[in-house]
Amino acid sequence: MNAVLVTGASGFGGSHLVDWLLRDSAPVIGWHRPSTAPGASSSVQWMAVDLLDASAVRTAIAETRPGTIYHLAGAAHTAESWRSTTTTLATNVLGTHNLLEAVCLARVSARILIPGSALVYRPSTEALTEDSPLGPRSPYATSKLAQERLGLRVAAEEGLAVFVTRSFNHAGPRQEPSFSTSSFARQLALIEAGVEEPVIHVGNLDARRDVTDVRDVVRSYEAIVERGQPSRPYNVCSGCSYRIADLLQQLVSQARVRVEVRPDPNRMRPNDMPLILGNPRRVQQDVGWTPAIPIERTLEDLLNYWRAEVAGLGRVRRG
Repeated sequence: MNAVLVTGASGFGGSHLVDWLLRDSAPVIGWHRPSTAPGASSSVQWMAVDLLDASAVRTAIAETRPGTIYHLAGAAHTAESWRSTTTTLATNVLGTHNLLEAVCLARVSARILIPGSALVYRPSTEALTEDSPLGPRSPYATSKLAQERLGLRVAAEEGLAVFVTRSFNHAGPRQEPSFSTSSFARQLALIEAGVEEPVIHVGNLDARRDVTDVRDVVRSYEAIVERGQPSRPYNVCSGCSYRIADLLQQLVSQARVRVEVRPDPNRMRPNDMPLILGNPRRVQQDVGWTPAIPIERTLEDLLNYWRAEVAGLGRVRRG
């Protein structure tokens, strides 16, 4: 049985995808950056591969010849992309080019999934479909659209089965605290532990976002590769929008201490869209996927994750 390759396998989405894939019998190969540690699972064949090193990518693909590739590696921060535009474009665009070129050169007939972003769409006050106008407004969004176009070009020219998603916001355990719900949960955990003052610093709370549990999102990725149509973009979303203030309130209601919410101008993003809402009809009809995890469980699990992380840091310091 051909192996399944996950790039970015030790990251947020990648680690959850690895967890999901390990329930099957196919061997899983996980790529991680040479500067970072591999994931925790000993059931994965971990490889340190720099996607910007074209030679290393070609060697790794030729040696392992995966049957399926989930390309989850990349720069994922909208705000950071304004400060590190070159890095964002290089990682997402050149890194994807190197991967696809390596597959073509090795003549590997892999099925490839390239997760994109809902931020490739033009801002809208209505639910976005896959036919909605495109109009990326940040370096990150531009890089994700370029990534999608690279995949579709290779599919057309080389006959590869390439699947692309336009994934909306997802949340859950292991997410970096630069994202709103994870930031709130981490701050709450630190406050509960007595490490921080009882104040949660926040950005724009009026924005509304379509949020799906990351564990549902990675489940959709496998379903799209198995049952979706190649070269046909899929919105991965819930079809429900949540006001950021309401998500914060749900987390605060689970806190073990009283907290104050304080706006922080440094947390406000340029070009922040008031609404990002997706229409999931296509992925539901073509693939049969719908989210299964309610937002209440997502937030509870996220807060408990950060409680455990904070407790672990305390044990290390005391040791």
